[in-house]
Amino acid sequence: MSIEMVKLIYDQSTVLPQDDRFYHRALQYIEEDGISSQVFSLLKQQGRLTETPSFFQQRLKESYDKGLFQNLMIKNQTDEILKVFEGKGIDVISLKGVYFAERYFGHIGARATSDIDLLIPFKELDQSIEIINSLGFTFEEEKIPGHFHCSFSKKLHGSTMPLVVELHWNIVKENTSQFNSNDLWGQAERICNYQHIKELSPTHLFYMICLHGWRHNLESMKYFLDIIQLIHTLGKEIDYDDLLQLAASHKTLRRLKRTLSIVYKQFPYLSIVKRLPFEVKTTRWEYRRVKGLKQYADFIDYQFFSYDTIKHSIIELHHWVWPSKYDLEAQIGVERQASSLFNMYFSLYKKRITSMVKVIFTS
Repeated sequence: MSIEMVKLIYDQSTVLPQDDRFYHRALQYIEEDGISSQVFSLLKQQGRLTETPSFFQQRLKESYDKGLFQNLMIKNQTDEILKVFEGKGIDVISLKGVYFAERYFGHIGARATSDIDLLIPFKELDQSIEIINSLGFTFEEEKIPGHFHCSFSKKLHGSTMPLVVELHWNIVKENTSQFNSNDLWGQAERICNYQHIKELSPTHLFYMICLHGWRHNLESMKYFLDIIQLIHTLGKEIDYDDLLQLAASHKTLRRLKRTLSIVYKQFPYLSIVKRLPFEVKTTRWEYRRVKGLKQYADFIDYQFFSYDTIKHSIIELHHWVWPSKYDLEAQIGVERQASSLFNMYFSLYKKRITSMVKVIFTS
């Protein structure tokens, strides 16, 4: 599995397996998790890629080359967008993406990406939208109440998939936290000689990456890899005490502790690299758990008990029972215009009940 491969990569004292069956299984999960580029690059940087079977190297290289080509196109578009923001005098921070791959994984192709995420001040949202529109991107997802970003897309020559740009004015849902993005902007640093193109401080970058992993319930190894890689590359620059204080003020402390507890439990050697200032919390999370009652227990724990206040838990429960049209689309895959709101809710509840019944009778 990909988790075993990641453990082997970061614990270089171990000897890589010689059994081809291990690498066939690992490839399946690595490709499902979308971490071929990371595994290829990290093994190559360590000089251990040649210790793996040739078919394993070849498959990783093919995925890496595709990711590199895509990242180069995205970097070109990102550079163009950022230069316009600089010219217009609007502060902007690139989140994750190609610059993240270059700086923290060592090469532009070392972490495949598919979109461009930009953090902008909320007061500059309208002008930022004008800039993105002027560069040929059109609305894919408009501003949704309670959410913290809007999306735009543009078809690129030579690519079958449109390029998506997400404008973020926050990192988490505003009504389930007290997140203050001004805290991030206050410590953001200018890049090179630019006045308005900035980057997050090391602690805030790690904070953002952890919250991003939590939002996806660490469902893929790619979220683990981002967190682990930052601990290795920025360990001494990340201040856990400041981070926990910031999370407490933002009411995201339980989310942060849950995420770090899961990561440190799965990769206990990290305590040697950088020790947590709190005891690892017990959670119901398991890697690639077979669907069953335990999966629902984890879902309930994650979905409703990751919040610092009862109020935020109740708000999230309300979101789950009565999701917005956008969330309905995401959960049942129906276009807004394709069905009435009543039918969409009916399809959602039918899907949930059917899934639960299957779990009960197969557990």
